[in-house]
Amino acid sequence: MKCPFCGATDTQVIDSRVSEEGDSIRRRRRCAECSKRFTTYETAELRMPQIVKQNGIREEFKREKLRTSFVRALHKRPVPTEYVDAAIQHIEQELLSLGEREIPARRIGEMVMAALYKLDKVAYIRFASVYRSFQDVEDFREVIQDIDSSAKQAKSPKRAK
Repeated sequence: MKCPFCGATDTQVIDSRVSEEGDSIRRRRRCAECSKRFTTYETAELRMPQIVKQNGIREEFKREKLRTSFVRALHKRPVPTEYVDAAIQHIEQELLSLGEREIPARRIGEMVMAALYKLDKVAYIRFASVYRSFQDVEDFREVIQDIDSSAKQAKSPKRAK
């Protein structure tokens, strides 16, 4: 590793430790030329898949676009920011775990819908109305009925067999 002080390429690792989070390695180094010490961090480089839009255009994954989708859907809803951050992180982890180089934008949209369904039903309906291009009141009614029937099934007691 190149010394940040003198530019020499001969440095020695004095100490290595795993970070508290366990996701990086901290290394103390000493330059053989100027004897100054410095710290470096080693982390895994994980690449998010490229997003393939419906028109075939590919673009880089942008966390901020994902966040904007959540913020718009959850506007003036009582959902803590921590929950939104956790949902975004969960989607990012899911995308990384797929190990794919490309992923259709539709798949990410479905992940967002699933997360919003758990977080806030009103936000889910808002997002679904744009994402699925609702044309009339009937489209809203169908989604609301689906939510109602799911809620009723979850509340109904299970019968013993």
